[in-house]
Amino acid sequence: MPYTTIKKPSDYFRTKLYQGNSTDNTTITWDETDTNFGSNLFLWLKARDLVGGAGQEHWLTDSVRGASKFLESNATYAESDVGGNFAYTTNGFVLDNNARTNRGSMVGWSWNTSGSASSNTDGSITSTVSANTTSGFSIVSWTGTGANATVGHGLGSIPKMIIVKRRSGADPWRVQHGSLGSQYHLILNETNASATGTNVWNDTEPTSSVFTIGTDRAVNGSGDTFIAYCFADVKGFSKFGSYTGNGNADGTFVYTGFKPAFLMIKCFDNARSWVMWDTKRNPYNLSTYGLLADTNDTENSGYDVDLLSNGFKLRTTGSGENGSGFNYIYMAFAEEPLVGDNPATAR
Repeated sequence: MPYTTIKKPSDYFRTKLYQGNSTDNTTITWDETDTNFGSNLFLWLKARDLVGGAGQEHWLTDSVRGASKFLESNATYAESDVGGNFAYTTNGFVLDNNARTNRGSMVGWSWNTSGSASSNTDGSITSTVSANTTSGFSIVSWTGTGANATVGHGLGSIPKMIIVKRRSGADPWRVQHGSLGSQYHLILNETNASATGTNVWNDTEPTSSVFTIGTDRAVNGSGDTFIAYCFADVKGFSKFGSYTGNGNADGTFVYTGFKPAFLMIKCFDNARSWVMWDTKRNPYNLSTYGLLADTNDTENSGYDVDLLSNGFKLRTTGSGENGSGFNYIYMAFAEEPLVGDNPATAR
């Protein structure tokens, strides 16, 4: 049995740094030389510095909703359509002249599904799904019923993290994480600690074919439209877990089984931000530059972590990442697996 079925993580997840030029129809090309990443994907863009004297909102698009339709991880707003030239290509994406995506210093993170969207009838609600069972990622859309229901996700394995947004109205993002259980939810656009509520996930754990939604308008308002990003653990490529901080600069070590290319952490028992790192913005340890999914803040230093060949180690006493006795969930994606044809090396 091989350590991982994914020999080249960049076939499924990529980070891109680019400089906006305020010009319509600007094509951004992935750094990787191959062109097999495709245009069925989830793309998350963020300005790293001030644009026009202000921080810019996060910009989340995907191929199921359409490239020009965006949501903001730090806000509750309904989906908007920028129109214009915004599009995906087989080896990158095309920008229009927008302050949030094409001015200043930018970062983009992208997960691909490799397949076009299709109807899924596994749940009591028929969903539209674009899934990659190899990398454990799917994009799922559906129309709510207002009653307890199940939704097919297409992964063929149990999702460990589900991020949901009501597209047709202003409601908070809901997040389910396998380390917390289905009685709890987090809110991506807020710092809040985890909360209980049977009306979100109906206290029902996801299965290899469906996840369950309750009557909460943010996940299942009658006649409303929704999008979900579903992630499963894939050995050597993705990991979703939890840890307890020690409040020490010689901080907690978390084993993932790969060198992380992307890491997001959230304290779930205290009000703290969602902090994101990647190895393009932080090419060497100490990795100190973080972005916050719940604010439009620019990139800042002081979010100290080592991204290692087999996991990550906190190097800060900050309570947002390593408070003594505080508990955290994380999501991580690989730059290289720990062992295999292209094993991870130290940074």
